Amino acid sequence: MEQAAVKHTGMIGLGAMGLQMARHMALKGFEVYGCDLDVKAARQAESHGVRICATPAEVGRHAEVVLVMVATDQQIADVVERSGLLDTLARGSVVCIASSCTPETVQRMAKLAEAKGIGVLDTPLVLGQEAANNGAATAYVGGDEQSFAKAKSVLAAFSEKVLHLGPVGTGQIAKTINNMLLWACMAANFETLTLAKKLGADIPKLTEALMHGSGANWSLSRWGKSTGKWAEKDMDVALELAQAAKVPVPLGGLVDQLIKTINQDKMKALLS
Repeated sequence: MEQAAVKHTGMIGLGAMGLQMARHMALKGFEVYGCDLDVKAARQAESHGVRICATPAEVGRHAEVVLVMVATDQQIADVVERSGLLDTLARGSVVCIASSCTPETVQRMAKLAEAKGIGVLDTPLVLGQEAANNGAATAYVGGDEQSFAKAKSVLAAFSEKVLHLGPVGTGQIAKTINNMLLWACMAANFETLTLAKKLGADIPKLTEALMHGSGANWSLSRWGKSTGKWAEKDMDVALELAQAAKVPVPLGGLVDQLIKTINQDKMKALLS
């Protein structure tokens, strides 16, 4: 049977990413209910047409598909497991965990929700803040087909690509692998551009030229714009997963150490 169109959505976490996701949902005609502990963030979302709720449980009373975009696994558990959200959502609703987290966290949330007839998808986004601002992110999705079918139009409101990769947890695996490649490229870019500047190269001209060569990569294409804000968290998750799987990732370990020495100021300094 064809899925009924979703009209009412929720956004728990209205920070930099969550605000943009909620804004694009409102622009696409969804009735969006939002919640954030930060009053300023809530007011900003309200100015974009988001209906502000006092608690996640209140969001659940109104929404058919709820997105969660918070900072940590513990905050995800607080929202899904302890806030009353699962008690107020109707059977057949879907919770989309857009935050980056471990596959185990989202799998545990899915088991809790399943007992109440609620679906859970992991739907982490890639391509960064600029893509979120422009509604052009890529969403990696893990979860059952029925929940994915219900939530897809909502995810498409702020994503150019919505890619269903398998059962719950596979979206987070894809995000982790993506991030390992991203931070490896960033560390390599920083090292090589530092050498190039020391040798007297014009870095903006060089980076433009390199984008037409075999060393081209996404991080290099926007050098100086990336903040590296979540690099340490991302690499911690990656190395913990590798340790549990007993898979050696020596390059990943080196990248973890190198990325700790790189920040946006150092990247921008290479351009001056």
